[in-house]
Amino acid sequence: MGVKGNFGPPAPPDLSVYLVSDAAQAAACGRDVPGTVAEAVAGGVTAVQVREKDGTARDFLDSVLRISAVLPEHVALFVNDRVDVYLAARAAGARVTGVHIGQSDLPVAAVRTLTGPEAVIGLSAATEDELRAAAKEPARVDYVGIGALHATRTKADAPPELGIEGFARLAPPTPLPAVAIGGVTVADMAPLRAAGAAGGAVVSGICAAADPRTAARAYAEAWGRSA
Repeated sequence: MGVKGNFGPPAPPDLSVYLVSDAAQAAACGRDVPGTVAEAVAGGVTAVQVREKDGTARDFLDSVLRISAVLPEHVALFVNDRVDVYLAARAAGARVTGVHIGQSDLPVAAVRTLTGPEAVIGLSAATEDELRAAAKEPARVDYVGIGALHATRTKADAPPELGIEGFARLAPPTPLPAVAIGGVTVADMAPLRAAGAAGGAVVSGICAAADPRTAARAYAEAWGRSA
C-alpha cells in the first residue's frame, strides 16, 4: 500500500556536528568505529550516520548495534542506505533514529512505508530540482544532505563540488533542514551556519584525525562561535 499524506514529524534532531563513519579511516588510525564514535561524541558530535561501504550486512548490523550502545540519548543515529539494517537494529532493541538515503536508493515512499512515521529520513540532494522534489515528497523527508561542498575521496560517486557559495544558493530556498557534506572543514562551519545550514557532515576530519575527541570539539566550537 502506498503512503498518502504527511505523517506528523518527530522532534527534529540536532544535526549541527554530524559524523559519518568510515571504518577504513578509523582502522588506519588504530581504532574501530564504535571507539571513534564514542570519542567524537565526547568532543561534541550531535548526530552519527553509520556508513559501511565494504562489509557484509551482518557486519553493518553489528556496527550499528555497537554504536547505538555507546551513544547518549541526545545523539541521533542514522543508518546509511540500508533500510533492512535499520529495521534489524530496531527489532534488536537498538535506539536508531532513522535512515539516510541517496537519489539512487529506494524511493522515499517505500522507505517510509517500511520504517513507519517515527523514523527520521534524510535524503542526499545536489540540485534545485532534487531539493524541490524532497520538499514536496508526500511521504516526508525530514532533512536533506547537500553536497559535495568540496572535492572528496570518501565517496566515489560524489557530485561536483559546490563550495560555500553553491551551498548558500541551494540551501535557503528549501524549507527542510540542510546539512552540508563533502570535505567539510572546521573553517567551513561558521560560513555554513551563516548560509542557513542545519549542520556540517564530517567524515575524514574526524575519522582520520589522530584524536577524534579534539577534532570533534574543534568542529563543535566553530559551529557554536558562529551563533
